[in-house]
Amino acid sequence: MTVNVETLDKLERKITLTLPVGTIQNEVNTRLKKLARTVKMDGFRPGKVPMNVVSQRYGYSVQYEVMNDKVGEAFSLAANEAKLRVAGQPTITEKEISPDGELAFDAVFEVFPDVKINDLAAAEVEKITADVGEEAIDKTLDILRKQRRTFDQRAMDAEAQDGDRVTVDFEGKIEGETFQGGKAEDFQFLVGEGQMLKEFEDAVRGMKTGDSRTFPLSFPADYHGKDVAGKQADFMVTVHRICRKSTNSSPSRLALPKQPSMACAPTSSAIWSAK
Repeated sequence: MTVNVETLDKLERKITLTLPVGTIQNEVNTRLKKLARTVKMDGFRPGKVPMNVVSQRYGYSVQYEVMNDKVGEAFSLAANEAKLRVAGQPTITEKEISPDGELAFDAVFEVFPDVKINDLAAAEVEKITADVGEEAIDKTLDILRKQRRTFDQRAMDAEAQDGDRVTVDFEGKIEGETFQGGKAEDFQFLVGEGQMLKEFEDAVRGMKTGDSRTFPLSFPADYHGKDVAGKQADFMVTVHRICRKSTNSSPSRLALPKQPSMACAPTSSAIWSAK
């Protein structure tokens, strides 16, 4: 089989596929006969539906299925014959003009580029080295320990302390209006680790589960949220849960952490960063 490959762009190619109409029709008839043996229709016994009725009901869908199969097979054969490394799926469109007794299709697709690797025997390779000191190792280990720590729920009358993970609802307003990003539910953060602005952490520190508190908060002039930078907001926060670092967490080694209680498991709350 001779395949004519047309280059449209650097990696884009086009080939024309032709299929005999007789081949398509024979396959359609074969599939309709097979379908007629099992199809069920009101007024007919299974397998006794006349072929003209089956063809009228299912002919279009069967022909569409056959066309897809045959065009796909033709494209695969043509690409293999031309030794093309096809990247992705082709875009196939039927041509308006076809030879007598045939259907013609244009298949447009991309091919993988030819990558030529020169002789590497004489290539110079720069070896990159990095000096890792004790300070960097300790810092990395500390980060890993924090990532793997687990938490246990504090007693209902216990106050939130630095290092505790609290779950809160909060709403902030500027001149009586809620601003974008100033409201959240079931929001978690670690007290005393700089995840929130100082005024926010100071307000939550010492609160108990179920407590609510209102407090003013001044956004820094260089705050990343330009709409609130340099402005003062009034916040209301309600504490739903206070969890302390698990006593079973080992600070001296990296071990698999115990499964945290569901009450203190991390949530996927939207992050409101106060930095």
